[in-house]
Amino acid sequence: MCPKVLTFLLVASFQIYTETYGDDFTVMSILKGAWENTPRKWVGADPCGGKWEGISCNNSRVTSITLAAVGLMGELSGDISSLSELEVLDLSYNTGLSGTLPASIVNLKKLKKFWLVVVSLVLSPELIGSLQLLESLDLNSNRFTGPIPHSIGNLSKLFLLDLSNNMLDGAIPVSSGTTSGLDMLVNAKHFHLGGNQLSGTIPKELFRSDMTLIHVLLHDNNLTGSIPSTLGLVQTLEAVRFEGNSLTGPVPPNLNNLTTVKTLILSNNKFTGPVPNLTGMAYLSYLDLSNNSFNASDIPLSFSNLRALTTLMMENTGLEGQIPPTLFDLPNLQTLILRNNQLSGTLVIATSSSSQLKVIDMRNNLISFYSETPERRNNVDVILVGNPACELTEATEHHCTVHHCISDQISSPNSKFTYPYTGVLFFRPPFLESRNATCYLRLVEESLMHSFKNCNLPVDSVYVNCSTNDSLGYLELKVSVFPSGHNHFSTTTISEIGFVLNLQTIQNPDIFGPSYFQGVAYPYFSGEPTVPNKFSSTGSIIGAAAGGASFLLLLLLAGVYAYRQKKRRERASEQKNHFAYLDLKNSDRVPQLKGARCFSFDEITKSTNNFSEANHIGSGGYGMVYRGMLPTGQLIAIKRCRQGSVQGGLEFNAEIEVLSRVHHKNVVNLVGFCFERGEQMLIYEFVRNGSLRDSLSERGKYLAAEVSSSLDRKKDLYSLHELLDPSIGLDTKPKGLDKIVDLALKCVQEKGSDRPTMGEVVKEIENILHLAGLNPNTESESTSASFEEASQDEFPPSLKEEELSLSSV
Repeated sequence: MCPKVLTFLLVASFQIYTETYGDDFTVMSILKGAWENTPRKWVGADPCGGKWEGISCNNSRVTSITLAAVGLMGELSGDISSLSELEVLDLSYNTGLSGTLPASIVNLKKLKKFWLVVVSLVLSPELIGSLQLLESLDLNSNRFTGPIPHSIGNLSKLFLLDLSNNMLDGAIPVSSGTTSGLDMLVNAKHFHLGGNQLSGTIPKELFRSDMTLIHVLLHDNNLTGSIPSTLGLVQTLEAVRFEGNSLTGPVPPNLNNLTTVKTLILSNNKFTGPVPNLTGMAYLSYLDLSNNSFNASDIPLSFSNLRALTTLMMENTGLEGQIPPTLFDLPNLQTLILRNNQLSGTLVIATSSSSQLKVIDMRNNLISFYSETPERRNNVDVILVGNPACELTEATEHHCTVHHCISDQISSPNSKFTYPYTGVLFFRPPFLESRNATCYLRLVEESLMHSFKNCNLPVDSVYVNCSTNDSLGYLELKVSVFPSGHNHFSTTTISEIGFVLNLQTIQNPDIFGPSYFQGVAYPYFSGEPTVPNKFSSTGSIIGAAAGGASFLLLLLLAGVYAYRQKKRRERASEQKNHFAYLDLKNSDRVPQLKGARCFSFDEITKSTNNFSEANHIGSGGYGMVYRGMLPTGQLIAIKRCRQGSVQGGLEFNAEIEVLSRVHHKNVVNLVGFCFERGEQMLIYEFVRNGSLRDSLSERGKYLAAEVSSSLDRKKDLYSLHELLDPSIGLDTKPKGLDKIVDLALKCVQEKGSDRPTMGEVVKEIENILHLAGLNPNTESESTSASFEEASQDEFPPSLKEEELSLSSV
């Protein structure tokens, strides 16, 4: 059985080596080398065959990179643009990712989901408009600046547009005769543009009757003017948030036509006129009109018809008179915030009022008396601070004292001795000031658990800890999500949890309002096993013992195999990592270089702008070629070996030693090399005006054939003056030239099978030297022998790729 197991492992290893498409393999290897804190399960050299965590493939092509909150550090290389089949890119919550998002990102033409939530990358938003297949764009909570580009209007398939909590400025773009705009996104469901510095008015052209929008979130910007009446044309709306701007004028009456709206927040603006009539909003659940300049009036009786209402907030809105008792009869009402008004008279909460009531905040009004029934005393928090009623001797203390949430509350979740995923849920508006705060936090926990179970995520429990309000007036709740079955989450599960928390469809208690989530990098990815269950029967114990014995036997066999493999790897590593063992001062094994020097990986990265697409000038069997500039101003060309084609350190040593000694006016000089971080790079002088292939004419492509036709072999005469470049400085009658030409003709045959091997070429050259009266030295003979031996075995990866590349021409 053991040989079969070993054979299977060996076969599987060869499959892994070849499963990922070549260019994708190269890019993922570059990303792995450029990033720190990559997932622990990124083992082996092959992303698709090795099933790297967070990487999905289809037909050996990388189609998805989902690495949210794994703690990545470094920069995003421009090489990522070569993943031409990539559809999903989610690097959210990796605050260690820095630098500028490469402009080559526009080459990811098949990208459908692009999520960069809470990262430190700098982005030029105009790049996004080129990604025509985008369906979901989430760039929430970053430092992106500048205006929203008109080109986003070209993304006709876009479902989610989330640019909130950045520093974007300027006007909201709409289409014109020559430019596109957001009004063209008729298939979009979400416009999330809050928390920026957008200015100007809300264009009336932004809304159309053929739109299918669900969310329009323009809160916390610098918008002015009035709400356009065209908003009432979008009959699919469910959430409208315009709070935190400087909007003026009356609220348009046709908003009453938005019968599917569930959340309407217009607080902290400068609206005037009457309190809007919203009786047509049959599904309205959350209404906040606070801090506006409406006409002084009683609480509209029409509010008593909003049967779905759970939260009503009208702080500082000029309300006066008595509170209609029917307002408390709304069957779903939980929270009523009417503080800082001129409401007066007696506050009466009857036994028939809503059983859902939790909080009534009447601070700083003119309430003279409060009447409550014993049934309501412990179920409803009534806050009367700043009212005449608190001056009465019979007033109870708990109505006239604000009870704040305790920031160091401790709860014992079901999971113990595990590593939870943590983060912060941000809510607006903040009004959790109640002695029943703990009750509300438990409701949030239940809501989150319900969402996780619906998505079949391995979550055992959720703990929500009360926190404080931030500088923007948002309520922050610290969330800890505990794993089920294991003591840690996998990379994929962390990404899925973050995805669920940011969908903004979680049914949190309405007292908290809309939310968004910011996760903390999760450092506990590990391979520790699950906690074993206790065995309760003799049969289980016997089975466990037998299984344990078998496992130990397999473990022993695996240990022997691993030991042998380790020895092989050590021998291979000693050769491959040759430079790592050199004493640069004393060892005679240091490459004897003529003018070339060793460059660090950081030097090369800086000179090529992190191997950006703009610096990429070509590719071949060896790898990719980049243009760079040294600090001295010298232009260089960098040949970067493919990761799968890296040769051993001894071979690389010999190669650069030979190349550094080649000096001719028609040969590009070797400037240096780089042999760090598993990279092998050759640095040459940069030659302008393209490559030799670009310069060859149709006549030049058949130069060898022309040379052959110019030879008069019978007379031993040569007519090569018109063909040879005089600068080469060779005699046009060299002895044995006809055989050289014959060999050259063989080397340029169309089919690879018709061309000689490298060993045959060397042998032929040695024969020509013998005929010319020259004796090849022992080095040339050994070279011939080495090539002959290599042809019987296997070429180094770099030579094999070069031969395959030539064969395909």
